[in-house]
Amino acid sequence: MVRRAEPLTPSYVPRFKSRLHDERVAAWLGIWLGVAFTSAFVTGLISHFMQQPPGWLMWPSRPVNLYRVTQGLHVIGGLATIPLLLAKMWTVYPRLFQWPPVRSVGHAVERALIFVLVGAALFQVVTGLLNISYWYAFPFFFTSAHYWTAYILVGALVIHVVNKWPKVHRTVMKHPEDGLNRRGFLLGVAAASGTVAVTMVGEAFSPLAKVALLAPRRPGVGPQGVPVNRSAYAAGVSLAAANDPAWRLQVTGRVQRELSFSLEELQALPSHSARLPIACVEGWSAGATWQGIRLRDLLHMAGVAEDARVRLISMEVRGIFRTSWVSSRHWHDPLTLLALSVNGETLDLDHGFPCRLIAPNRPGVHQTKWVRQVIVV
Repeated sequence: MVRRAEPLTPSYVPRFKSRLHDERVAAWLGIWLGVAFTSAFVTGLISHFMQQPPGWLMWPSRPVNLYRVTQGLHVIGGLATIPLLLAKMWTVYPRLFQWPPVRSVGHAVERALIFVLVGAALFQVVTGLLNISYWYAFPFFFTSAHYWTAYILVGALVIHVVNKWPKVHRTVMKHPEDGLNRRGFLLGVAAASGTVAVTMVGEAFSPLAKVALLAPRRPGVGPQGVPVNRSAYAAGVSLAAANDPAWRLQVTGRVQRELSFSLEELQALPSHSARLPIACVEGWSAGATWQGIRLRDLLHMAGVAEDARVRLISMEVRGIFRTSWVSSRHWHDPLTLLALSVNGETLDLDHGFPCRLIAPNRPGVHQTKWVRQVIVV
């Protein structure tokens, strides 16, 4: 005789009779979500501290594609959690209708923590989705809000796992009875998450670019075959300003000798090339071959200390990333260039003409475009 699955609590109203609302389905979805949120949290911390490193932390310049991989995993994996989160919420939503809504002080605290967990998860997913779509419909700074809410989410998740683990372990380990519907439901949710991942991963993995239907940027689509996240127009850099004969690249600060180069003088210096990706916080990335002057060669010409930090100033007239810092590890790397061309062509204005930074294992927001000044500190 096959027994029907027990409901989540005996106090649910009769209309919630589907076995898909039972503890076993909720437990498996919870495990998957726990893995997904942990991955997103770890890769999110990497992204945050690469963009805003504390003074004691210097990220390595190798491997070249580290940020490309971790940020792609963060965004693509985060989007793949949407079907999991929706399925989990649908599975457990009958709990909202249990009566009485609060049975004790401990039960009230538990429900409040679940409210925090669900609210933080929805906030992260929704704001993250809006961010990669470049639709900032909220009045707060996305980066800070996303970062601090991640701690709230993980804290609530840890408490929830500790509280529910005995029940989850017991439920998952027991032999399922009449589990065909459950198995089909879970496979369907997994397929939905997989579909989201496949239709996004092409934004970071070029061989799948043709199926990247949900990606905001695709490799190969953009000026000179490289996508653009922030155009010259958005940055307030005009073609006339970039082509101004009076433009000079200046190297100043704590140097033995200050340097100043016109574009023609830069082009006359020894040129090097590097195959490096542009990897952005929205998860997309694209590789290209860049040509220009090694930053370390320029700094050695100026005479700088080996442990010096370098600040690059852009021609941008607005934007929070019009300056960026380059650590000694990065400027010592021979792949770090002040690029003058990409894929064999002079830089397009949207790619940072007349001069831009390109360095390995570095977020795209710090690959400063339209560079006009290098300050050694």
